[in-house]
Amino acid sequence: MESTLKKLVANNPKPDREALRAALVSAGIPKANVEVSVSRTPTGLDVDAMEASALTGESCVVGQIRDGGVVVTVLPVLTTGKCFVGDAR
Repeated sequence: MESTLKKLVANNPKPDREALRAALVSAGIPKANVEVSVSRTPTGLDVDAMEASALTGESCVVGQIRDGGVVVTVLPVLTTGKCFVGDAR
C-alpha cells in the first residue's frame, strides 16, 4: 500500500478517487477489497485528504494522502466487515 501510494503521489500529489482505486488494483489488491474515500466535496471542491483501504483478513491497511504525503496504518475490520463507515466502494 505505502509504496503504491508514494508512487502515485510522485506523479500526481492530488489523485482522484478512480486513479487511487486503479493504482491499488493494479498493485494486486482485489477490487472487492478496496475502499476509497471521495476526492471532491458535495460542492465540487477538492478534499483536504483522501483515504484508501485494503481489507486483508481481519485487518484493514489504510493509507492517507494529504499534501502529497502518504501515511499508512493497520486497523481492525469493522463489525460490518468493511474498513470504512458508510459507502466508500
